[in-house]
Amino acid sequence: MRVAAICAAVDANVRSEMPANSFYYRDVTTCSGGLILGIESSCDETAAAVVGRGTAILSNVVASQIPLHSPYGGVVPELASREHLRNILPVVRTALAEAGATYRDLDAIAVTEGPGLAGALLVGISFAKSLAYALDKALIAVNHLEGHIHAVLLEEARHNSDAGQEASEGPGPMLALVVSGGHTHLYLAHVQAGAWTYRNVGRTVDDAAGEAFDKVAKLLGLGYPGGPWIDALAPHGNPEAVPFTFSQIKAKVHRKGEPGALDPSESIYFSFSGIKTAMLRYTQVHEMGASIEARRLALAELPDPKPADTLPLCDKRTLDLIASFQRSVVDDLRRKTFRAAERFHAERLLVSGGVAANRELRVRFTAEAGERDLPIAFPLMSLATDNAAMIAAAAWPKLVAHEFADESLTAEPSLALGTSLQAAARAKPAARGR
Repeated sequence: MRVAAICAAVDANVRSEMPANSFYYRDVTTCSGGLILGIESSCDETAAAVVGRGTAILSNVVASQIPLHSPYGGVVPELASREHLRNILPVVRTALAEAGATYRDLDAIAVTEGPGLAGALLVGISFAKSLAYALDKALIAVNHLEGHIHAVLLEEARHNSDAGQEASEGPGPMLALVVSGGHTHLYLAHVQAGAWTYRNVGRTVDDAAGEAFDKVAKLLGLGYPGGPWIDALAPHGNPEAVPFTFSQIKAKVHRKGEPGALDPSESIYFSFSGIKTAMLRYTQVHEMGASIEARRLALAELPDPKPADTLPLCDKRTLDLIASFQRSVVDDLRRKTFRAAERFHAERLLVSGGVAANRELRVRFTAEAGERDLPIAFPLMSLATDNAAMIAAAAWPKLVAHEFADESLTAEPSLALGTSLQAAARAKPAARGR
């Protein structure tokens, strides 16, 4: 669908005339009601939400593509892009209707700029740019990772509002773990006068934790996405039955002085490719192939299989393997996250992303945070996975600061968030020299 066609599709509530030489990113008046329409299309969910002043969720609509991609055991980018084209307009219209708002009531349009799938991102960005241009509204580009952090802050804002408390901000850093199917990152987040800054202090060097859940579920003949299936089956197994270990990532001697070289003494690094290989080797050594294929075929016969349907199809060895895998991944995330919190003197911990919906992760993280007397927060389950409310919430500080995108906005599939420790270290000498 061309941009012109998308723009024409929203003609019911857009202005009939535009001021001469005026573009959607110019001449934007100060927000009144603070209503932001958020649009998210970075992967396989088409989402739209209306959020007031960065805290009040008036609507949050998500069109999932799980049934479309489930037969493949993962997201097929081309199929995802086409489904976004089908869903984007009805999803936006539904979000506005549920919020009781019209296009004219909006103060800004916020859209995910990246990271994500290029084709999927372009659908949301093309729609948002067309809509903002037609309405002469502010257009705000949002980093998907920052959105996940603000998903936690949305829940905190709701809790503070219910308790009659003001949102707190100060010089002390927050440590945010963003862990999902595509990302495993640690960020130090600061907020001063409503402005947010981020520093990347940890990341995966290969696969994301959520990807490991998906691939292992596929390996064992379970459904997609794999996280909920493993989470549901793990309590039925012994998490200590199979001892998986994670090796320490070390810097290569000849690269220690290079920018971005891995140095565990300065940053925290994750790796989940090894445990996927270990799971594969375990199934091969213990000749589990026949039972895995039988389970896959049995689930394929069901019209809408659920994790509960799989339990009778799993023997004790399989359930123990699933439980051991989940415990190992959760404990690796827990150990390294709290190590970072101690190293960087974090005053509270935020955990977000799709894997933050994992029940064992929430229990074990909460328990250790309690032992350390470190405040910890998670998003609502409905806000843990990709959604547009988090995008609209992250856009609010940018609207207040008039940080608007222009007509050059495009998809950034590998967009990073904030600065890295290495970049910060390189900037310090230059700063002292000025």
